[in-house]
Amino acid sequence: MTGLIVCLAVLAAASVYGVIHRRRDGRVRVRAKDDGERLTAEDLGGPLGERATLVQFSSAFCAPCRATRRVLGEVTAMVPGVRHVDIDAESRLELVRRLNILRTPTVLVLGADGSIVRRAAGLPRRADVIAALGAAVEPV
Repeated sequence: MTGLIVCLAVLAAASVYGVIHRRRDGRVRVRAKDDGERLTAEDLGGPLGERATLVQFSSAFCAPCRATRRVLGEVTAMVPGVRHVDIDAESRLELVRRLNILRTPTVLVLGADGSIVRRAAGLPRRADVIAALGAAVEPV
């Protein structure tokens, strides 16, 4: 009987964790730790976007990274002056550590000056990326 109770408790705890993890995955949010952090063209290996930059940290065997790349490509095609930069996390460990990137894909939304405005870990939804760009892009 005790084994059954323990098994049910473990299943309940795992279910709660799974629901919470699923709800938070891919959410675009502001982190207080990112306040004041800026990325330069040298950090990115190319120029910043004219109005904003979407920076994606990926790894070679990351399936959600491909879907994230597609979503970010669609958004950059819709919003003029926005650039998408894909960074291989394994080859840029110093930048990964500096920015506290814990998983791939991680997407950073940068303003025109390179400041981090929003961050998403996991596969972001297109609507969330567009909303985050609204906070980063200056009106034309």
